[in-house]
Amino acid sequence: LESWRSWRGWRLVVDRQLRFALKELALVGCGAVPGAWLRWQSGVHLGPVLGGSAVSDLLVNLIGSFLLGFLAGPMPRRPSLLLLLGIGFCGCLTTFSSWMLDVVKLLQAGQPVLGLMLIVVSLVFGVACAAAGFQLSRRVFNA
Repeated sequence: LESWRSWRGWRLVVDRQLRFALKELALVGCGAVPGAWLRWQSGVHLGPVLGGSAVSDLLVNLIGSFLLGFLAGPMPRRPSLLLLLGIGFCGCLTTFSSWMLDVVKLLQAGQPVLGLMLIVVSLVFGVACAAAGFQLSRRVFNA
């Protein structure tokens, strides 16, 4: 009887942990779908208008940096919101790998100066957008 109780208690703990992990996974997934869709649509619709994927990738990376900076600010901690918007949405909206591919494409096209400019502009403006998002969060939440 005692071994049954310990096994049942262990099973309840595992079930609770599994339900919590599934909830976290669902939150990340629910944020990831619109983030990935928006990223894809920006390349399809903005890429041709802005002169290529490098500029549309830069734009979504800057927007994601701003939003992630806001979420990282002193807002009341809501793990669900961070999973949904921070990891899910921003994680799929922004893209390091596409950024690097854009740089490689510029280098292979014989445009190393544009490749270097893309790196510098992305880093400088990305940090500025994250800092601006963080500052806005401080203002909004009076911290």
